[in-house]
Amino acid sequence: MSRFNVTRVTAEIGDSTISFETGKLAKQASGAVVVRSGDTMVLNTATIGGLRDVDFLPLTVDVEERMYAAGKIPGSFFRREGKSSEKATLTARMIDRPIRPLFPKGWHYETQLVAMPMSVDGVNPYDILAMNGASAALAISPVPVAKHVGAVRIGKLDGDFVVNPPEESHEELDLDLIVAGTDEAILMVEAGASGVTEAEILDALDIAHGEIKKLTAAMQELQEKAGKEKYQVDVKEIDAGLLSDIRASHGQALVDAIATEGKLERYEAIDRVKDEVVAKYAPEAGDEDAVAARKAEVGAAFDSIEKDTIRKAIAVDKKRPDGRAQDEIRPIETEVDISPRVHGSALFTRGETQILSNVALGTTRMDMRIDTLGLVTTKRFWHHYNFPPYSVGEAGFMRGPKRRDIGHGALAERALAATIPDEESFPYVIRVVSETLESNGSSSMGSVCASSMALQAAGVPVTAPVAGVAMGLIKEGDDYIVLTDIAGVEDHLGDMDFKVAGTADGITALQMDIKITGVTFDILRDALDQAHKGRQFILGKMAESIDGPREKLSPHAPAIESIKIDPEKIGAVIGKGGETIRGMCEEFEAEIDVEDDGTIRVYAPTGELVDGVVQRITSMTKEAEIGDRYESAKVVKTTTFGAFVELVKGTDGLLHISNVKPGERVDSVDDVLSSGDLIDVTVVEVDKERGRIGLRLTEDPSVAGKSPEELAQIGSGDGGRRNGGDRDRGRGRDRGGRGRERERR
Repeated sequence: MSRFNVTRVTAEIGDSTISFETGKLAKQASGAVVVRSGDTMVLNTATIGGLRDVDFLPLTVDVEERMYAAGKIPGSFFRREGKSSEKATLTARMIDRPIRPLFPKGWHYETQLVAMPMSVDGVNPYDILAMNGASAALAISPVPVAKHVGAVRIGKLDGDFVVNPPEESHEELDLDLIVAGTDEAILMVEAGASGVTEAEILDALDIAHGEIKKLTAAMQELQEKAGKEKYQVDVKEIDAGLLSDIRASHGQALVDAIATEGKLERYEAIDRVKDEVVAKYAPEAGDEDAVAARKAEVGAAFDSIEKDTIRKAIAVDKKRPDGRAQDEIRPIETEVDISPRVHGSALFTRGETQILSNVALGTTRMDMRIDTLGLVTTKRFWHHYNFPPYSVGEAGFMRGPKRRDIGHGALAERALAATIPDEESFPYVIRVVSETLESNGSSSMGSVCASSMALQAAGVPVTAPVAGVAMGLIKEGDDYIVLTDIAGVEDHLGDMDFKVAGTADGITALQMDIKITGVTFDILRDALDQAHKGRQFILGKMAESIDGPREKLSPHAPAIESIKIDPEKIGAVIGKGGETIRGMCEEFEAEIDVEDDGTIRVYAPTGELVDGVVQRITSMTKEAEIGDRYESAKVVKTTTFGAFVELVKGTDGLLHISNVKPGERVDSVDDVLSSGDLIDVTVVEVDKERGRIGLRLTEDPSVAGKSPEELAQIGSGDGGRRNGGDRDRGRGRDRGGRGRERERR
């Protein structure tokens, strides 16, 4: 009999079963659940640490990939997992965003959620299971989270919506939508698409919410069967009298400060009012600890009044802090070619948010290798995002990208990916980097706009320009307002951050975080409609600087050309031991990639060098035709009946003895030619059946100026054999020998 007291519940989601099991693994965690679908299993733990004296929620979320889960060994030098992959980081963010708002106010215990994929089958992605498992682990732990959070992926494949589509189909999806929510409302949306309509997004959200309700019901069942008693949280209420006094004495001063134009100037004006309030209601005299506690209380009261004042002004009075209308976008300025040496650059400024995007093009050898648990192993297009502290007027450490930077870069990448040409039509690797130079709201959507312009400036033949806009929501009771192009304060104090990116025809990326449960589908419909109008406006502004991809690449970009040859001639291009291809790479400063199907891609610093390589390869692999002329062709062997001449590597022709000196009889070829001589020859005979190529000297009067048809009538008097480099020393020599014997007799 097992000593484990295992509890297991299931939910039928789409065409698959998702199970939640607890009681066997990681029992010392505050809550541990194994989530399984197919052969993909994820261990999720929720652990409560010590109580911290902080004024924020000390929650951390980690996703720990283990390569053994997919039967792989890490590709690093040490053959051990290092820092989290981008996939793991993005999954951790998707776990954190919908769950964080559900923690009770005043929860200051150190809390950690860890998701570790134990087995990955390549069919059921681990990210959805990890998102559900995190909420299930919290459900059975003592953490008093208000609601359970379910997560589901909705794909659109061949015109139909599919719930949790298999991983091998993800590259073919027209819509890849991840939705998380409670049984009452949707809390988070993450999507990439090839250009879907707003109506399709709403339909997919409706389907997703129906599946989410099944998952949260299973979590509730698990909690009832195996859950631990929840902690109680005492929330300290702010003194109502203090709130009333501050409003009476400084309410109008706060309203005036909020109306200050300019983000930094507004913050400074509000801080001055706050300092006055703290000085008035928290005097310095008295016990040090008591003074500090009083200052914290007064500061919290002021922050509450500030939030309430701004929210009511927006939602009830319809007055935004910067005076804009609810659907008004801040002034936009656009410019391209900012950085002279990069392959494409663009500057996008919207209000006090400014993004500089730069494009670098590389050869296919520079594609990104992906060493994760997923099926995708390489990428040829990616987008990076940087957010230095100076962009918000702060000084701070710069020690590599943070999770937020990775998330914003991935969002912009999804928005642009649908417009990137395939490798066959544009054989480059593409990297885009967005530098946030100033920020006051939605720098990620500014990155989409700047990067789309930079790609066009670089000459990347994108299918359409892409723009992005961030929508917000302030809801006070029954009053609410949907805001277009939210600024930082509206994002911080608002109830929704809804980022929508796309072309003029459809949505390519979407990210939504909702902090309240009262957001209806009507509100989402309004937000999508306003976002559509805002996107069209921004696309028009972008077109003022660049209205389509440039026809030519930057002169600083590597030149690339792709040609196709007969696969049987690949050996001639590569040469013995790679000698030929290495020689061309050195001579033309080029990189040459050869595929098994005969596709050859040539990369070089300039177009002239690329043309040289292509011409060389073409001449090496081209079938000889009557009329072809070869300059400085090398004599490789002389015989009694003529001279073999190397036309290209591996292909020889025969210059018959009767033609080695036009108009004169020659007793011996060696009297005129020697091995190593360079001569100009013209092809006058091609016998493919017998593998013979006949030549005459280009200077021969009987050849000069003749058309291929006329040359075909001339013939050569004899021929050479095409044999991949071996000389026709057998039958050709015998034929010549017998001919001389007959002549002597």
